[in-house]
Amino acid sequence: MKILIIEDEPLVAKDLIKLINKLEPTANLLDVIVSVTGAKKWFSMNESPDLILSDIQLSDGVSFEIFESHEITCPIIFTTAYDTYAIRAFKLNSIDYLLKPIDEKELAKAWSKFKSLSIDGVNDSLKQLMVHLNKEPKKYKERFLSQLRNSMVPVTVSEIAFFYKEELIFISTMNGEKLLSDQATLDEVESLVDPAIFYRVNRQHLVHIQAVARIKTTHKGLSVQLKPPYAHIELDLSREKATAFKQWLG
Repeated sequence: MKILIIEDEPLVAKDLIKLINKLEPTANLLDVIVSVTGAKKWFSMNESPDLILSDIQLSDGVSFEIFESHEITCPIIFTTAYDTYAIRAFKLNSIDYLLKPIDEKELAKAWSKFKSLSIDGVNDSLKQLMVHLNKEPKKYKERFLSQLRNSMVPVTVSEIAFFYKEELIFISTMNGEKLLSDQATLDEVESLVDPAIFYRVNRQHLVHIQAVARIKTTHKGLSVQLKPPYAHIELDLSREKATAFKQWLG
């Protein structure tokens, strides 16, 4: 069995490989691709694998762009913290998804479903999913409940400079307040906000576009400097995400 992984988070890809080897020891891992651009190039030079495990949100776009530009003739299991209507579409059309962090039992269920699917069924499911996504626009969260001492405080997205992860998820507001978010993970927050307004700079920070003051090229990729009252904060951005970030900021 030939398997292709499309995933830009190295730790997630590593966990997937371990779980796949456990479920299917004879599986042949063809490649781990980290971007939409890289995947398009791969499919232009290689035959379709037997199975694809693909993240939805990659460093330079969404993986649907890959499947729209190339005719995919194999089942796809998506790995994502994506919105609920897309998840319903996957379920209804027999293409599964795995919610990060990847659970071994959920992967095993998806594996069983993969083995029971026909190619024609998968192609029809993917086409219906594309239609569903195009017809039903994503509704993004406009305000978040946060904890301030013994109270719950609503905060609109325009007031938020960035979300960040320490042990818990915190909100830093444009006027310098630090609030405790009601969300459990940064992945959850990222799935709720408009990607045209917020960008996941790294594993710890999800930044509002109006909070970015300037960017500088570094040996690591980019350094993102924030506006006051956070002018002292500079966030490192990897080379892999640099181009996508510049496009987003522009």
